[in-house]
Amino acid sequence: MAGAAGPGAGPAAAGGDGDDSLYPIAVLIDELRNEDVQLRLNSIKKLSTIALALGVERTRTELLPFLTDTIYDEDEVLLALAEQLGNFTGLVGGPDFAHCLLDSVRLLAVEACVSIAQLLSQDDLEALVMPTLRQAAEDKSWRVRYMVADKFSELQKAVGPKITLNDLIPAFQNLLKDCEAEVRAAAAHKVKELCENLPIEGRETTIMNQILPYIKELVSDTNQHVKSALASVIMGLSTILGKENTIEHLLPLFLAQLKDECPEVRLNIISNLDCVNEVIGIRQLSQSLLPAIVELAEDAKWRVRLAIIEYMPLLASQLGVEFFDEKLNSLCMAWLVDHVYAIREAATNNLMKLVQKFGTEWAQNTIVPKVLVMANDPNYLHRMTTLFCINALSETCGQEITTKQMLPIVLKMAGDQVANVRFNVAKSLQKIGPILDTNALQGEVKPVLQKLGQDEDMDVKYFAQEAISVLALA
Repeated sequence: MAGAAGPGAGPAAAGGDGDDSLYPIAVLIDELRNEDVQLRLNSIKKLSTIALALGVERTRTELLPFLTDTIYDEDEVLLALAEQLGNFTGLVGGPDFAHCLLDSVRLLAVEACVSIAQLLSQDDLEALVMPTLRQAAEDKSWRVRYMVADKFSELQKAVGPKITLNDLIPAFQNLLKDCEAEVRAAAAHKVKELCENLPIEGRETTIMNQILPYIKELVSDTNQHVKSALASVIMGLSTILGKENTIEHLLPLFLAQLKDECPEVRLNIISNLDCVNEVIGIRQLSQSLLPAIVELAEDAKWRVRLAIIEYMPLLASQLGVEFFDEKLNSLCMAWLVDHVYAIREAATNNLMKLVQKFGTEWAQNTIVPKVLVMANDPNYLHRMTTLFCINALSETCGQEITTKQMLPIVLKMAGDQVANVRFNVAKSLQKIGPILDTNALQGEVKPVLQKLGQDEDMDVKYFAQEAISVLALA
């Protein structure tokens, strides 16, 4: 019997070839996942044998977590599992490790509350389920409290609106200010769902008075996972609370998160701008959040500027082409002449993604002319950026724009006084060559590459000859 097994029995039984000890748990996993409830019940009755095979340490560190993570099941199966675990003390290493079992049983109790609550009347819920839930929400084990937070939406639907307002919201407030970051993060993830599922009558008042004060605290939480979890759902509150509340109460929180040092928090806010846009409109959004984006785009720390560049295609798709051209286009062009190379490089890639999003006609009218003007810039680094942009844009823009607008500029730059520019001309011609037709290659590109192949600078000569070879122009 399981209860009779001493602490020493496990390691002895699990000795020998380690692979053999893995086989029973593999069988158990298969049986626990079987659709047949009876088979699942039978496998639970074999748990003591499995525990003996694994030994006390692996039972504690592998078997128990597997059981509590895997089984969300019919009440009959949960009850059988709880009964088995009640006899497991010896199999986890004796009374000193009994807390492992208590955690598992209490975790299962939360699962059981969800399934049982759906079957009971309000009076029975109050008498039979809520005492267990109240205890679980304040349990000394963070894993049990985490389970309550993780299952909160299901619990809310199962117990109904009255118990939610009287019992679950106070419990939720405690979970949002829990001492463990994992619990706070799990609760933060559920904020939008909780608010959506509140009864429409009185919902706004409940959120404003009982949820929002706790959300405000989480915006400046010390843990980045908590802030990120909140940022992934907080924008959704705007559709629930409406325009006035969003402008007065939520926008300041969005602004704070937009300036957060954690990239994931900023990304989660930028990724969800569209739902705020729907509620307050693009003009209000631009007046409030856009200055913060511009501020970040011009930040003295180049890594902050880099992060905003990487979000720009996403922002563009959220805000649309007209707004983008009016408010953000000039920023994107300014980055091309940034003093940090990594920014110029990222800005070039950004242009390519924007063209993919907004199309070649937009590129031809809006981007390409501005890029080509930089070919005459006194700073040779900016002239080289023109070439890098042409490399990035040519394929997306296609043969016609490349041949008519870009190629003449590249060919003209072959006469640049700076060798670095000239050898980048050779590299650019190699890059855009496959897009051009035979006439352009033979009539325009080949003579220029041949001339560069005779250049006094060794690097220019090398890259020109390489381009001639790759493009088969020899």
